[in-house]
Amino acid sequence: MTGQLTFDLPARAALGREDFFVSPANATALAAVEAPQDWPDGRLLILGPTGAGKTHLVQVWAAALPAGAQVIPATALAGADVPALAAGGAVAVEDAEQTIGAGEAALFHLHNLIAETGGRLLVTAALPPRDWGLALPDLKSRMEAIPVVRLDLPDDALLAAVLAKLFADRQLAVPAVLIGYLLPRMERSFAAAADIVARLDAAALARKQAITQRLASEVLDSKDADGEDAASSSPSPQ
Repeated sequence: MTGQLTFDLPARAALGREDFFVSPANATALAAVEAPQDWPDGRLLILGPTGAGKTHLVQVWAAALPAGAQVIPATALAGADVPALAAGGAVAVEDAEQTIGAGEAALFHLHNLIAETGGRLLVTAALPPRDWGLALPDLKSRMEAIPVVRLDLPDDALLAAVLAKLFADRQLAVPAVLIGYLLPRMERSFAAAADIVARLDAAALARKQAITQRLASEVLDSKDADGEDAASSSPSPQ
């Protein structure tokens, strides 16, 4: 029997330091995360598009700390025990652009507690603080003052590594030639990489076959057709 067996297994993201592929697109952010003692006032904001590796960097940072770190999504801040979060001395708030309502007061309180105790606050977001729509002026000023490192759009080497990791996270073994086939034919973004891997996984499972270049071609063509259909159904600009 030849080919690859397909199983509907859960995707498990590998988030260790050894799993983080370093390229010019993310080297500066990684260096900053690995030197928290150098963060001005103990704070750092990582900006980058969806799927760029922000969560992976948070996990690299947390794992390197002797006592670890508390990691919380911004959407959970409103109901969080902020003093307990801050007590550990190291907190990461993910997707901070989603901080709304009561979460703003919680983030403001967390920021101040971390500053008072000399702890570390790591924040991630896809947008700069000025675009979060914050209603609390004091929080807005503090977030806009946080030092920023950026994750840039991926180069070929990084995008290839991301594709390989996404396949591995889903326990899918694909040949390097397939990744080489995908690179020039897909949108150059981390979100697009995640989308094409998910589509290929689903298609292979549905057909009970291996992921091949022919299947990749069909999936890419299908996505292009979906995009054209969506565009044709959109109202023309006035």
